[in-house]
Amino acid sequence: MTMRPAKKLTSLEVCAGGGGQALGLEQAGFCHLALVEIEPRACETLRLNCPGWNTLQFDIREFSACKYRGVDLLAAGVPCPPFSVAGKQLGASDDRNLFPEVLRLAEECAPRAVLIENVRGFFDPRFDPYRTRFSAALTALGFRVRWTILNASDFGVPQLRPRVLMVALRPKHTGAFSWPVPSIMQAPPTVGETLYEDMASRGWRGAAEWRERANSIAPTLVGGSTKHGGPDLGPTRARRAWAKLGVDALTLAEEPPEPDFAGIPRLTVKMCAILQGFPKEWKFAGRKTAAYRQVGNAFPPPVARAVGLAITAALSSTGSRGR
Repeated sequence: MTMRPAKKLTSLEVCAGGGGQALGLEQAGFCHLALVEIEPRACETLRLNCPGWNTLQFDIREFSACKYRGVDLLAAGVPCPPFSVAGKQLGASDDRNLFPEVLRLAEECAPRAVLIENVRGFFDPRFDPYRTRFSAALTALGFRVRWTILNASDFGVPQLRPRVLMVALRPKHTGAFSWPVPSIMQAPPTVGETLYEDMASRGWRGAAEWRERANSIAPTLVGGSTKHGGPDLGPTRARRAWAKLGVDALTLAEEPPEPDFAGIPRLTVKMCAILQGFPKEWKFAGRKTAAYRQVGNAFPPPVARAVGLAITAALSSTGSRGR
C-alpha cells in the first residue's frame, strides 16, 4: 500500500520584516499564502530573495485576513520597541503595539495555530497583566496559549539573542506540542569561526589573529526602529562586549578589511546577517541603515525553523487532524 504525501501546511505571516521567520518556517515545511510587511525595503528584500512568495506591502492595521480563513498558521513578528529595554517600554500605550491587530487577524482567518515572537523585555513583570489579558483574548477565540523564552545560541546561532515565543493551538493539538529542545551535543560556533571567511575575503593579513580573539558568541544584535537607531551594534554595554571580541561597534563597514588594514575591524551588514543565522546568499535591500535594521530586528531562521517543526509536529500528529 502506498502512502499519500502529507498535505503541506499553510501559513500567513504579518510583520514579515527581512524574512528570518518566513525562511525558517518554510524550512519547517510551511507554504506561505502571503507575507505582509509595511516597510518598502523589507518587501524588496523578500521579493529579491524569494520571488515566488506572495509579498504584500500593507500596514496590518489596514489588512484583512478574511480571505485566508482556515490557514494552518498565523505568524507575527510584531514590532519589538514597545517592550524592548533599549526603548522606553511603553507597552500597550506605544502606537507601534500591534498585538491587538494580531487578535483581530486571528479572529478573521481562524487559523489552527498562532505564533508570535518578541523581545525578552516582553517577559518583564510590568507586562504580566498585558500578557494575561492577551492570552485570555486568544483563549476566548478557542486557543490554548503557551509562552516561553528561547536563546538563539541553543540552536546553533552564534549569538545569545533571547526571544519570547508564544504558540497558541486549538485544544485538539495542544497535547502533541512541545517546545523545541536545545542542542546539547554541540556548542554554537564563535564569532571568529563564523565570520573568518568573510573577514579574510579581501586578503586581510590580520584575519587569523582576529579569529582567535573573537572566541565567543556575539551579544544580541540591536536593529533599532524607524524612530530611533542607526547602523551601529547597540548601546554602550553592547559595544563593550563587542570590543572584547575585537569588533568596532560604533558603525558598520561597507566592505571587509583590506590586506593592510590595521586596528579593530567593523562588521558589514552581511556579517551581521550571518550572525543572525541567515544563509550567506541572502541579500538585503536598501542602504546600510535600512538593510541593517532588517537584519537586527530579524527572528533567526534556525530558531524559527525549530519552532516551526514543533508546530508542524503538533498539527500533523495522529488524532489531531481537522479543527
